[in-house]
Amino acid sequence: MAYRYDNDLEFLSTISSEDLNDLVYCLTHNKDGSSRITEELTGYDLYKKHCPDHQKYWELIAAEIQCFGANTLATIFRGGKGVVYREVLMDVCDKMKVNYNKESTTEKIENNLLLKILTDALESMSPEELKKLAEAVGIENVSAMNAEAFVALFQAVFRAGGFKSYQLTLIIVNAVLKALIGRGLSFAGNAALTRTMAILTGPIGWAITGVWTAIDIASPAYRVTIPAVIQIAALRQKHLYSKQVGEISFG
Repeated sequence: MAYRYDNDLEFLSTISSEDLNDLVYCLTHNKDGSSRITEELTGYDLYKKHCPDHQKYWELIAAEIQCFGANTLATIFRGGKGVVYREVLMDVCDKMKVNYNKESTTEKIENNLLLKILTDALESMSPEELKKLAEAVGIENVSAMNAEAFVALFQAVFRAGGFKSYQLTLIIVNAVLKALIGRGLSFAGNAALTRTMAILTGPIGWAITGVWTAIDIASPAYRVTIPAVIQIAALRQKHLYSKQVGEISFG
C-alpha cells in the first residue's frame, strides 16, 4: 500500500490526531468492533510506533482510503497505489444515488452527498421531531411550519454555510456513523454541539438510523468507503470552518 499524491486528501496533514481518530477506527474496525481482515494500516511499522498519534502517518491513512476504493488487482499493477479520493467519492455518490455534477469541485460533490443524507433524514422525521431539530440548532419561529417547509428551511440553512450548517453536518454525520459503524463522532470539547447531540439521541436519531440501516451495503468495500467518505467530508467542513472562525474540535 502506497500513498499517491492527492490534492483532495492533502488537508489531512493539518488535521489533529484526535480528529483523525474516528476515521482511523472506521478504516480498521468492523461495526461490531472487531478488526477488519482486509485493512493494512495497522500492519505498518509507522503505525505501530506512533499510534494513536495518527498525524505522524496521515499519508498511510490516506493511502488506505485510496486502496479501499480501488480494484485489488488494479492496485497491484499500480505498485500498491489505489485511486485518487475524488474517484472514491464519486463511486460512493453513485451508490447512494446522489445528484452531482462530475465537473464540480470535490467540496461541492461532498456537500451534495451531505445534503442528500440530510434530506433523507429530514423526510423520515415527524413535524414535532423537525421542530426539535430546528430548536436545537437555534432556528426560531417555526411553530406553524409543516414538514415540507421544514425540509426546505434546513436545506437552505445547510447551503448558506456558517455555524448552523456546520452543526447540521455534524449532527447528521454523527447519527449516520452510529448506524454504519456502530459509533458516532467523538465529541467532548464543544459544549454547544454536545448538548445538541444529547437532544437528538432519541426519536430523531432513530429516524436517521432507520434510513441508513435500510440501505443495502453488501460490498465489504462500501462498508468502509461510505462511512470514510462521509467522515472526510465532515473533516473538510471542520477544516474550512475553522479557518473562518477559529478552532472547533470534534473531540
